[in-house]
Amino acid sequence: MDSSLCLTPSSHSSISLTSLSSLQATSDAKNLRTISFKKYMQAIGRRYTVRSDCITDPAMAVDTLVSPRANSLKPSKTMVIADQATALKESGVPIIKLAAGEPDFDTPKVVSEAGINAIREGYTRYTPNAGTLELRKAICHKLEAENGLSYTPDQILVSNGSKQSALQAVLAVCSPGDEVIVPAPYYVSYPEMARLADAKPVILRTSIADNFLPKPESLASILNEKSRLLIICSPSNPTGAVYPRELLEEIADIVRKHPRLLVMTDEIYEHIIFPPAKHTSFASLPGMWERTLTVNGFSKTFAMTGWRLGYLAGPTHFVAACGKIQSQATSGASSISQKAGLAALGMGFAGGETVSTMVKAFQERRDFLVKAFGELKGVKIAEPQGAFYLFLDVSAYYGAEIEGFGTITDSESLCRFLLEKAQVALVPGDAFGDDNCIRISYAESLPTIKEAVERIKKAMVLIRPKIPL
Repeated sequence: MDSSLCLTPSSHSSISLTSLSSLQATSDAKNLRTISFKKYMQAIGRRYTVRSDCITDPAMAVDTLVSPRANSLKPSKTMVIADQATALKESGVPIIKLAAGEPDFDTPKVVSEAGINAIREGYTRYTPNAGTLELRKAICHKLEAENGLSYTPDQILVSNGSKQSALQAVLAVCSPGDEVIVPAPYYVSYPEMARLADAKPVILRTSIADNFLPKPESLASILNEKSRLLIICSPSNPTGAVYPRELLEEIADIVRKHPRLLVMTDEIYEHIIFPPAKHTSFASLPGMWERTLTVNGFSKTFAMTGWRLGYLAGPTHFVAACGKIQSQATSGASSISQKAGLAALGMGFAGGETVSTMVKAFQERRDFLVKAFGELKGVKIAEPQGAFYLFLDVSAYYGAEIEGFGTITDSESLCRFLLEKAQVALVPGDAFGDDNCIRISYAESLPTIKEAVERIKKAMVLIRPKIPL
């Protein structure tokens, strides 16, 4: 037997919905076809009041709406595509995954053994919220020896990965209405972190002609009294660009003119860098230590992505604020991972020979990809100086029609075509704020990369651009 449920719109007119499983909407929702009850409730949102005397099934009264803050967030496209590629591969499709930023190397043996020993020795309990004192001391030593930065253990906060460190930094220093300056192309999560803090992400555009590095005058032109945080990622995800010291000094000169402006530097790729490029920590520049929150971690340099271990270094009051957020969110990082991190920092300057070997392999892969895609007409390349990504401008192929597929309209449709035809998973550039490009991760073995390139080239032959290349 059908039950009736009455909704009263804010206009005080009534709308009657019949059947608990489906309905035919009328009034201002008359254009909606018969849809499920729950989806309809989500569609009309809070514009209607449900009369309690009309409810016959309590389950139907559940408010399934999520908060505006959660609704405003975009899911991480890199994670979505990586998960899709993994699912396809597990189902038997021979997908080559060049989407995720995860080194294909195993965690160094000395690091893994430290984690195993921690388990065997019963080091499996909570640690202090900020991290173990021995690890924070080791991080202080690393920052001084490798980055020229002086910190004390109370100025270090160890977290569950550098992404958590970055998010907590944004939450700790930004207020509603503040502006967060994000150079594009950017790491997918930066704008969403700003939104989580009720701040406004302000995108600073860069050009492939400038190797995706921001122009100081462009930065200066968008700063105002609302500017609170500038985010710098060097080496960059997704472009591999490395900020030269001279550029950082120019940026520092601009930052000094804005008393409220702080800088968060993401240095997670600092040791995956190719000569002659050199890494400079922004906090090491004159007058910038007091303004800078330095984010780093173990995932990339030491191939420890699954260990989930990162850290933040900065002035005591900012780090303490981040610590309060962490204490109410996750508390301290894994005790086992912290022992492994301690062993990683003991491998020598910049990770020693083990990390150096990894970096040489990344550089060999980069060189191969730059040469291979340089042979494709219409593709523009800014040679990456660090990290393990190639960010290609493929916009010359937009507008092309492919029989059996449709039109290549943007980076997403091109990546979808390559996933279907070449069975290679890449990330569209719109995820990083530049729809002209696609990102290729070369954190896979060289034979795998060579096979992927061969597949991509064969697929690209099928694309017939409207404008001849």
